[in-house]
Amino acid sequence: MVDYSPLLRRYGVFLAVVLLILFNLAVTPHFATMQTLSVNLTQVCTIVIVGVGMTLVIATGGIDLSVGALMAIAGAMSPMFFTGELFPVPNIYLGIALGIVFPIIIASFFGLFNGWLINRFSIQPIIATLVLFIAGRGIAQVSTNGDLQVFKVPEFQAIAIGRVLGVPFQVWIMVVVVIIAAFVLRRTVFGRQVLAVGGNEEAARLSGVPVKRVKLIVYAVSGFCSGIAGLIVIAMNSAADANLIGLGMELDAIAAVAVGGTLLTGGRATILGTLLGALIIQLVRYTLLANGVPDAAALVVKAGLIILAVWLQRQEHA
Repeated sequence: MVDYSPLLRRYGVFLAVVLLILFNLAVTPHFATMQTLSVNLTQVCTIVIVGVGMTLVIATGGIDLSVGALMAIAGAMSPMFFTGELFPVPNIYLGIALGIVFPIIIASFFGLFNGWLINRFSIQPIIATLVLFIAGRGIAQVSTNGDLQVFKVPEFQAIAIGRVLGVPFQVWIMVVVVIIAAFVLRRTVFGRQVLAVGGNEEAARLSGVPVKRVKLIVYAVSGFCSGIAGLIVIAMNSAADANLIGLGMELDAIAAVAVGGTLLTGGRATILGTLLGALIIQLVRYTLLANGVPDAAALVVKAGLIILAVWLQRQEHA
């Protein structure tokens, strides 16, 4: 009797995406339209971008609960630059440049802070990143006095709602992030070091891998990705609300990574899998909503997908 389980574990995520698409083509009205494709892609972009950073973190055996809060920090601070709230800017383009670069740098710095906490005090990543999970959103709220920042700056909003060759610009950003991360993880020395740290940290250290530096970098990258996602969210909404930006994103990102096939214990990771995992979660949600199932049911299904992913990982290493 042929054992198909290895093939299912290797290609199951891709197969699930194909089956969901075929199901929707058969039963969901208006699924095969550019509008539906655009909606699903824009809904999944921020999850994928944050998920890329989360994948690298989890590949080292860590976790990052602060990604949603870092999105809030970047999203809350960005309008302060291009609206001239912090200081007058000579033209809108300089303000936009500052409103993109500085918030991403700040989010990356906070990610670096997560890595420093883990290295300096040898505490578990879930505890270290819990600090900014709690305090980070507070920082964002204090920086804006808890106010909703509404703006209409088409030049900035283009990063979310602008189109290139008919494709939303944020999708191009997502594609670039995925390609770069996949290349780094699979084709560079640093990528091999990331997997070595997650596979066996002590063995990696004895082999000369700079474990602490690797951890610092992956948490900084996670912060960087969170910063990008935060800017996309506010550009799409034409407003920055520190109370809501990135709310629950840490759970969506972890779900995408788990469903995509990255080992939650570290040592093996797939950036493409994270992309497909995010697509599965989005397609399941869309399928349920389009067929009259309440959105709350999608949360239950998402939890079920995570359980299934973890179970498959355990079977693979049994």
